[in-house]
Amino acid sequence: MFTVTVRSGPRVDRERCETRVEALASIERRAHALASNAAARPVGGRLMQRITPAQQVIARLELSGPGRLRAGVDVRGDGSSEAFTGKLRRRLIEQRRGESAFDALRRELS
Repeated sequence: MFTVTVRSGPRVDRERCETRVEALASIERRAHALASNAAARPVGGRLMQRITPAQQVIARLELSGPGRLRAGVDVRGDGSSEAFTGKLRRRLIEQRRGESAFDALRRELS
């Protein structure tokens, strides 16, 4: 049994999936929906560091499952996505040329 947790602002949704393929498809579908609505603005300025939309995480989609599986995708304020593994110590998954964050996540988990 796999659990997909979606954190977007103060809202947290959880979904249970029977297979890893089903869970990854759910993450991709939900991340695309969140990315299409991404419209973060730069924050900060004079007294604090300026944070661009590409640096802001507007949603985090996490996958947990058997064998301490912890991985997911961060949706950025500019609509881009980055895949990661781990829970407390996140490690970004490097995307290869022509590969989406979701393809990189699938490659890492296979």
